[in-house]
Amino acid sequence: MTARPAPFVLAGHEVMPGARRVIEVPVSAFSDHTPVSLSVQVVHGRRPGPVMFVSAAIHGDEVIGVDIVRRLLRAKPLASIAGTLMAVPIVNTFGFLNHSRYLPDRRDLNRCFPGSPSGSLGARLAHIFLSEVVARADFGIDLHSAAIQRNNLPQIRLTAGNKRLLQMGEAFGAPVMMTSKLRDGSLRMAAEDMGVDVLLYEAGEGLRFDELAARAGVAGILRVMQQQGMIGARGVPKGRARPVLCDNSGWVRAGAGGLFRAWRGVGDLVEKGDVLGAIADPFGVAEVEVLADSAGIVVGRTNMPVVNEGDALFHIAQTKRPAHAEAALEGMEAHMEAQPLWDEDEII
Repeated sequence: MTARPAPFVLAGHEVMPGARRVIEVPVSAFSDHTPVSLSVQVVHGRRPGPVMFVSAAIHGDEVIGVDIVRRLLRAKPLASIAGTLMAVPIVNTFGFLNHSRYLPDRRDLNRCFPGSPSGSLGARLAHIFLSEVVARADFGIDLHSAAIQRNNLPQIRLTAGNKRLLQMGEAFGAPVMMTSKLRDGSLRMAAEDMGVDVLLYEAGEGLRFDELAARAGVAGILRVMQQQGMIGARGVPKGRARPVLCDNSGWVRAGAGGLFRAWRGVGDLVEKGDVLGAIADPFGVAEVEVLADSAGIVVGRTNMPVVNEGDALFHIAQTKRPAHAEAALEGMEAHMEAQPLWDEDEII
């Protein structure tokens, strides 16, 4: 007979097996003395298993992750979870309320890890999140989007050479996986230093909801949970194609300033020399074509019609397997064609 798990303890609060509870971890206070806390919903299973965290809005304007966490917590497979899920829909409350990527002092929270209990506001928040949540987990998924005025194709970022993350990324099933270096001060670097693997999901645009990005995100998280033995297969959308692993990527930049018209979008497969768009001056006298400098998949692009010389316009991930990439992108489109398995009563 399998032993019943012990209560899960977070910030001094107990969550019994088979229960859910929102725990408020004190962080600080706003300047008007309103308390600020880190809200964590703990879903503690009746059966033993891994401890996983899912976090969003480390950058306060990346709201798509908040919606993904909300949908995840309503997903039916969580009713029979093994192990424990810690869901943090909003890490950076300060930025979220101000519709800003940053903290009030203009610091980027994702450059403040591992933080300090006596440092800046960002350092203190990073320390609390790392010590109270991340340190309790075996692995995690951190949800992000592009910045405002840019859009990202659903994609996974992972550390090169980490076999566990590669397997988790393949299970997630986003069309593209990209190896990404660990940056000083980032959550991923601090977590890996603690032995906690973190998969990073990028999709959509800052301050915008995106139905495709949300569905792909929830489905991917559920597939990772299934792969890790936390939930069964029932109610978990099947992956349609194996993701494409890309080791290199680069931005195509504006060769001139002016009015930008884009002719290609995220998810498009392009060849070197393809015309991606054009930049014209306001009088229509001069026009400069924007050309792809490599073959690959468009994984990000600007949404701004007014650009300056040197602005980043298209992010292209290089792949040597275009046919495989096309199959993966078609699999992503199936998320929109299939009937949703959650939020049947919603239209976003």
